[in-house]
Amino acid sequence: MTQPAMTQQPPQAPRGSRSAAPADVHSASTEPLTPLGFLGRAAAVFPDREAVVYGARRSTYREFAAEVQQLARAVRARIRPGETVTVIAPNIPAMLMAHFAVPLAGGVLSPLNPRLTARELAYILEHSEARVVFADGDVAATVRDVVGNLPQAPLVVEIVDTEAGHAGPAGPAGSLTYDDFLAQGLAGPDLPWWVADEQAPITLNYTSGTTGPPKGALYTHRGAYLAAEGAVFHNGYTGATRYLWTLPMFHCNGWCTPWAVTSAAGTHVCLRAVRQDAIWDAFDHEGITHLCGAPIVCAMIHESERARPLDRELRMTTAGAAPPPSVIEALESLNITPVHVYGLTEVYGPFTICEPQPAWAQLPAAERARLMARQGVPMVHAGEVAVMDPDLNRVPADGETLGEVVLRGNGVMKEYFKNPEATAEAFRGGWYHTGDLGVMYPDGYIQLMDRAKDIIISGGENISSIEVEGVLHAHPKVSDVAVVGVQDDRWGERPVAFVVTEAGAQVSADELRAHCRQSLAGFKVPDRVEFVQELPRTATGKIRKNTLRALQDGDGSPAVG
Repeated sequence: MTQPAMTQQPPQAPRGSRSAAPADVHSASTEPLTPLGFLGRAAAVFPDREAVVYGARRSTYREFAAEVQQLARAVRARIRPGETVTVIAPNIPAMLMAHFAVPLAGGVLSPLNPRLTARELAYILEHSEARVVFADGDVAATVRDVVGNLPQAPLVVEIVDTEAGHAGPAGPAGSLTYDDFLAQGLAGPDLPWWVADEQAPITLNYTSGTTGPPKGALYTHRGAYLAAEGAVFHNGYTGATRYLWTLPMFHCNGWCTPWAVTSAAGTHVCLRAVRQDAIWDAFDHEGITHLCGAPIVCAMIHESERARPLDRELRMTTAGAAPPPSVIEALESLNITPVHVYGLTEVYGPFTICEPQPAWAQLPAAERARLMARQGVPMVHAGEVAVMDPDLNRVPADGETLGEVVLRGNGVMKEYFKNPEATAEAFRGGWYHTGDLGVMYPDGYIQLMDRAKDIIISGGENISSIEVEGVLHAHPKVSDVAVVGVQDDRWGERPVAFVVTEAGAQVSADELRAHCRQSLAGFKVPDRVEFVQELPRTATGKIRKNTLRALQDGDGSPAVG
């Protein structure tokens, strides 16, 4: 992933096909795309505008840019161009700063979920070849233990979050803190807000590992720039935007929103933990205009005792399982407009959006919700979406014929890091293959019908059923197992395990769930473990997961013998 060091001179654009123009003409008409320039512009044009809010902390765009420059200088002294810098933290200012500072330093940012287990962290940190790891104080001890066992231990920098009550570093005396590290970048000139190569990687985002270890999706400066501008267009971000960070920045770089809101010179309102009161506090006191989140966040908002109609329209973008009609109605009654999008880690977050048609507003709520539940059409920046059969022929746009959803265009990642085989397979035929099965309607809107990769989307987090099955299979008393996602109005989906035990073996559901916790992050542990005599299978031996989902009766309990 190492890229050439950035020079101080703007790169020359490719020569035109008809005539060779002077070099200064090309340098005047072409500049590599990068979202870094968004912050440089915002700080120059709106230096005194409020940029970042976190508890009692208030930062202007001048201060935001200054801290990013200082952090970038410190990072640059520790890495070579193209090397990975990992941040393991919730939605706190340090994570936001890193989205600009790491690529500004020539590095590649890899944001990770603090809820990952030591086993998961160890694999990703080694695979990504991380050179510096910023770790929130709540997970710093675990991270130190993990890196101590890696072949090449990266530098660990602990983020001491005083707003969260961290009194100091949780590690041993002399542990390097974020403030200590930041101080190392005090001296030196500012770095330029541009890059020499727009196709250079800007971030490395890891998937949930659907058929094996997690894969690292490489985003480029160009792709991130375009995805951010697409988000600005579709969400209507402006200088008056006050964006609440309920969507994790470690998930697809927060759908590129760190760059998008900054492009509009809006205000980032950081939120360490997504809680009902914290969200409504922000609604009441920070004038929030936009937020994103999974169905669980939608439910938290309208289920709160403080829920009431807002004095302004608030736009809430949600992905994964579509909100049920009752939730859509409840949000609209609060003056909150829900917007449904669809995407994957490999496509910078959202790729399609269910653009509402004017006529939908006159429909009954249930019918409107049915239309809004579709995954929709490509976003303005993204490219093209199609539904195809196994031979890469487009299926009829009849809303019934099933095929694989495939994507191509500016909204697709560059490649999987250090995995050319997976990259070639994912891009076969000139399309990115999502593994999701869907239909195309006559109006050009797509709708997902199943997930060929058996991903369960719970609270905005991806859970690989195959990964959970592998952990359960490792238990000596388990003979066979299948994990499926069951619809949940609060979380979108939750995993349920169907287990066949070894003959004569005695094991409880609680024992198996405890076994899962030893190897899996807590949100991946099945809510229920149901014991069955056998699993339904096809003639070729494949487990019929659709049958297992359908065998859930009205109260959510299984109807399997």
